[in-house]
Amino acid sequence: MSMYDERHIQIPNSDTENCLIQDACIEKAAAMDGSTFVNSAEQSVDSAGPDLERQQKRCHLITCPPQGFLASVVTKVVMILLVWGVVWSITGAECQPGGNLFGILFLLLCAVVGGKLLGLIKIPTLPPLPPLLGMLLAGFLLRNVPVIRDATYIKHQWSSALRNLALVIILVRAGLGLDPKALRKLKAVCVRLSLGPCCVEACAAAVLAHFLLGMPWIWGFILGFVLGAVSPAVVVPSMLILQKEGFGVEKGVPTLLMAAGSFDDVLAITGFNTCLGVAFSSGSTLNNILRGVLEVLIGVAAGAITGFFLRFFPSKDQKSLSMKRAYLILGLSVFAVFTSSYLNFPGSGGLCTLVMAFLAGIGWAGNKGAVEDIVGTLWNIFQPMLFGLIGAEVTVASLSPITVGLGIATLMIALTVRIFFTFLMVHFAGFNMKEKLFISLAWMPKATVQAAIGSVALDTARNRGDKEAEEFGMNVLTVAFLAILITAPIGALIIGLAGPRMLHKTNTDSNTDNKTAVGEEDRGDTNEQEQEKIQVLQSRF
Repeated sequence: MSMYDERHIQIPNSDTENCLIQDACIEKAAAMDGSTFVNSAEQSVDSAGPDLERQQKRCHLITCPPQGFLASVVTKVVMILLVWGVVWSITGAECQPGGNLFGILFLLLCAVVGGKLLGLIKIPTLPPLPPLLGMLLAGFLLRNVPVIRDATYIKHQWSSALRNLALVIILVRAGLGLDPKALRKLKAVCVRLSLGPCCVEACAAAVLAHFLLGMPWIWGFILGFVLGAVSPAVVVPSMLILQKEGFGVEKGVPTLLMAAGSFDDVLAITGFNTCLGVAFSSGSTLNNILRGVLEVLIGVAAGAITGFFLRFFPSKDQKSLSMKRAYLILGLSVFAVFTSSYLNFPGSGGLCTLVMAFLAGIGWAGNKGAVEDIVGTLWNIFQPMLFGLIGAEVTVASLSPITVGLGIATLMIALTVRIFFTFLMVHFAGFNMKEKLFISLAWMPKATVQAAIGSVALDTARNRGDKEAEEFGMNVLTVAFLAILITAPIGALIIGLAGPRMLHKTNTDSNTDNKTAVGEEDRGDTNEQEQEKIQVLQSRF
């Protein structure tokens, strides 16, 4: 059989013809007995490099039926239209403009698109901007454009229920994410970094809210614990980029910040739930404090009972074990959060969920990863919903310039106190001056927890018909909105700019660094693949 020589293959100018000839050559080579042509063809394809890949992508755009990106877009558009069509065929007017279901679906779509568009903004050497900002702004724009606002109006009861569902998912993920082994091995600096800055910022914000915004002390502490949490959605992807490049790896700076972030969030949520219970209890101050303690005890006890139940049921010999576990833990968490609010114990539900998820995760040991994946999939749906709904709660007409100005002042002063105290917490931990300053600055972004609990107090006040508490709750939500809008992009930029300048760079070619990097891809991955991975990590948090 005669052999073909690749030197006689003429590369045409047309991309379509080029793709057809390449496919024909490959098919012809596969039919031959020899391997000489295959090897030479592989060498020629490898030598083409990025140009050939770009040609193949263009071929996918002009083929019929379409493939690649165009096919993906068509598929997603049809899926969205199908969801709307099915819901409309069942509910009728509710899924038409002005109905609740139409507003929810349209808000979800716009939030997803807003997050994708913001993710397209890529600055070299800097981490990508958090997509959650695009989701937040999408909801804000929908609420403040007159014609669109009327067509996408969502009742408060629906909006509150959806935000509470998103909060349940965050609480479950936070509880499952706590590693008891890591808790025992944590160094003193990580414990200080988890507890100190959050508590100090909460106290500073409470004082400022009382004297600047005129809020009662308990509402000041509610605002303080809302602001006290750091955002893993911003910190973790930024730390992964620095860790991949070898910045701060020698002293474990990225690992320290990623590990301490989870415990910082749990502390903030626990403090918030406790203060929320005190704020909505009636009677003397002593009775309110006792009621708050009672809510904590009820939440912890209920979480312990349900957590131990989930350790043994369903039993390990059952089929679809991970799916059943995810169903039970999510169902019990939703029941706990909504029932506690109905029984006028709003702080107990969140604590019950955290304790239950933590204890269940200990019992499931190494098998809890599958449950976390299922819960994470739900979070991919509820994340754009949550940030879109938070943005839609804030209207330009309701924003008083004085409240906005004093709210920004409260936020910035509390952040300054947090940065200074964080510097003190790591002062005797063996870091040099630049590393201490970087850790202090990197510990400021806020996003996920603020979106999850920022509106809870407002929803509780609305359900009880308390106009004064509703005003305080709106102040809390407004400052939380401003905190996300200001600190999330600035925090990501500060980490990306200051990291390479303040942290010592070590050689990342060794196996040790490969093991240290959390979620790091193989060394042969392209920069484009790394950017996609960071965006996936942002969506997970």
